[in-house]
Amino acid sequence: MDLTLQKTITFALFIGIGLLLKLKFKSKEELTGIKKIILNLALPATIFLALIGVKIDGTLLSLPFLALALNMLIFLVFPYLIPLTGITKNGSQYRTAKLLAPSLAPGLSCFPFVLEFLGNDYLAKVAMADLGNKVFVLIILYLVAMNWYYRKRAVKTESNSKKIKSLALAMISEPVNIFIIIALILVFFGFTMESLPFFISETISRLSIIMTPLVLLFIGLAVNIKKKQFSKLLSLLFLRAGFVALLSGILILACNIKVQNDILLLLAFGLSACSFWPFSHIAVVDAQEEGVKKNKRTFNTNFAVNILALSFPLSTVLILGILSSGSLFSSASPVFLLGAILISLGMLPYIIKNIKAIRRKAAKEKMQWVIFKTSYTESL
Repeated sequence: MDLTLQKTITFALFIGIGLLLKLKFKSKEELTGIKKIILNLALPATIFLALIGVKIDGTLLSLPFLALALNMLIFLVFPYLIPLTGITKNGSQYRTAKLLAPSLAPGLSCFPFVLEFLGNDYLAKVAMADLGNKVFVLIILYLVAMNWYYRKRAVKTESNSKKIKSLALAMISEPVNIFIIIALILVFFGFTMESLPFFISETISRLSIIMTPLVLLFIGLAVNIKKKQFSKLLSLLFLRAGFVALLSGILILACNIKVQNDILLLLAFGLSACSFWPFSHIAVVDAQEEGVKKNKRTFNTNFAVNILALSFPLSTVLILGILSSGSLFSSASPVFLLGAILISLGMLPYIIKNIKAIRRKAAKEKMQWVIFKTSYTESL
């Protein structure tokens, strides 16, 4: 069996184990404990390890900016497509989808397959591009989430300067952000993992190892997809994938990209699953709103977990399909076609819903006409 397929099955098994463990994890406090371990230990260690291992190459410096531009475009434009999924605008689900959709998790859903199909050189490229994505999901989306929280809670007693100060204090007090700052300072002064004391590097490495299993187990434990949500989630993720494919096609034409592996890398990176990191921002906000009713909160944590749970397998299938497609994606035309197909799939529930609404309206009008005709006949 192919190694990449085995890795995919392994990841799916972890989520499946999490689903089975639901029978043992019956209290909310137990699930909260796992989440805190991820947010305060495993996630910061993983980020630290990723940042301190970065080797800056002058020829690759444009890639983080391209990735950041992709994040920003999805963040600014995609919200106009979200209502097509049936998600109410400006509700908690809408804000949750808006925060998660532009985030990318190439480490889990893209890196292993790029290495397997395209090789080490392209893995270095995608890792460099991920730097821009990291800046977006860790810093920009954190600021966005906290800003929405302040606006939602309508904190009018504080001036703008006090809000900025409060936001800054909250940001630097988060373990994730503390580790980012320390890692960047060490990289600036030329430190690597090898130059750190062994007990520090070994501790961080071992904490990082538990990140992926814990996240996948947590997704399995926390996922609770309702029937009404399922079509919304699939529609959202298909629209996201289609929109990214169309943006990729535009970039291929604009930059005149001819090398097939570059096109494959662009698609694989853009179609990565939604990142777990924005969920950490949602968790921070959710902790601040502990006494607020769920339907009044800034974000919907259950909806966020369900997006993550479906995003990973869908992205994996798409990326594997694209990378193993041979010479199919060698120009912009098939990329545009892929985008159109994915957007059509995303809009399908919306189209079906409208057709059903039109049929119900027509049936109602027909019934009213029959009743009117019958009453008129009887009056004669």
